Amino acid sequence: MTLPRLTVEILPSLDGLPAAEWDALSQGPAGTENPHDSSGLSIPPESRPEGSSHAPERPESASEDDESGPEVAESPSEEDEANPFLTHAFLASLERSGSVGGRTGWTPLHLVARDEQERLVGAVPAYAKSHSRGEYVFDHAFAEAYIRAGERYYPKLQVSVPFTPATGRRLLVPARPDAEPIRAGLVSGLESLRQRINASSVHATFLTPRDRATFLGQGYLERNDQQFHFDAAGYRDFDDFLASLASRKRKVLKRERREALANGITVEWLTGSDLSEAHWDAFFEFYMETGSRKWGTPYLTRRFFSEIGQAMPGKILLMMAKRAGRYVAGALNFIGDNTLYGRNWGAIEHHPFLHFELCYYQAIDFALSRGLARVEAGAQGEHKLARGYRPVKTISAHRFADPRFQRAVADYLRHERAHVDAMQEELEALTPFRNA
Repeated sequence: MTLPRLTVEILPSLDGLPAAEWDALSQGPAGTENPHDSSGLSIPPESRPEGSSHAPERPESASEDDESGPEVAESPSEEDEANPFLTHAFLASLERSGSVGGRTGWTPLHLVARDEQERLVGAVPAYAKSHSRGEYVFDHAFAEAYIRAGERYYPKLQVSVPFTPATGRRLLVPARPDAEPIRAGLVSGLESLRQRINASSVHATFLTPRDRATFLGQGYLERNDQQFHFDAAGYRDFDDFLASLASRKRKVLKRERREALANGITVEWLTGSDLSEAHWDAFFEFYMETGSRKWGTPYLTRRFFSEIGQAMPGKILLMMAKRAGRYVAGALNFIGDNTLYGRNWGAIEHHPFLHFELCYYQAIDFALSRGLARVEAGAQGEHKLARGYRPVKTISAHRFADPRFQRAVADYLRHERAHVDAMQEELEALTPFRNA
């Protein structure tokens, strides 16, 4: 095979590239058609905290101690060819809204690769960072060690989707015979970019297994963490999922759903043409109220929600809770080819278990009703285990310019990976499922 001759360029804004060209790289065939695009979805079904009563329950397990499940897996999201966060619409909305760029500490420096005919053959979403916020793979200890050694950690180069802890491709190269050399060329381009901006390091987060192999082949270090995802596992509906739980766990879950809606709260599913600026106004109030308490300064601007609402309405699911005629809480989700991604939550009234209802149970209900394979409900959260979400391993790759630091981090990450593996085994044993 003749290896391609590539020209790798820096793209400081996605506005400089037509959306169709970027999406031809970032979205697979399913992304072009997106069978789960829900534009025009009408008013959602009634909120039903206990589900319908027609689904038969499986026999009870003889013991509550025989809960088990499949082996802990890595995040399978690379199968989602229509990953909404990798679209031109999502990434450009971050830029246009001022959520990245300017003084945010996220400076877009995307790489694009062209062949000898100037055709676009690959890309990488990348950012120069002046801090470590909004990444969900925490490297503050690395930064502090650099500073103690008298070195400068920032800027660093971040390969990721800002504020989005969702696994997906980072080396955006379509399937073709010479795809791997192009992917390797892009990783080499990242090193050149790191040198150009005098960054201390390159960090590629929430990688697919294939991207991991390419990065590790170029001398990067692997880091693992964990999330909790719901696997549809062939369930017909929410009642079918409930029947898979141990009896005691099932009763707790049903009680939580009842109590979440006990104060006259109803839930609406909004997507596509149902989304309005009034909905975004309400949700932004929730986002700011909750985000200010959790993080101090929320990352996303009000304009961002309008931008995505206009650019990708069919890939958005906004779940809104209403009481006494006004919205009081909401959860923002994005719809992929086979995955529902939960991203942001907020509330101006606080009701028992309403967070679990909107972010976890309603998400499962929607995913099963649309034939989606899984729900990813965001970063961390061992409390998700009791709600039917299982532990999965996430992957990131890191490379440091200082070889001494590279060796020290490699030793640290070996121990950390072993700890993550052991913890995942322990967590899997705590899932609420009973033996089939």
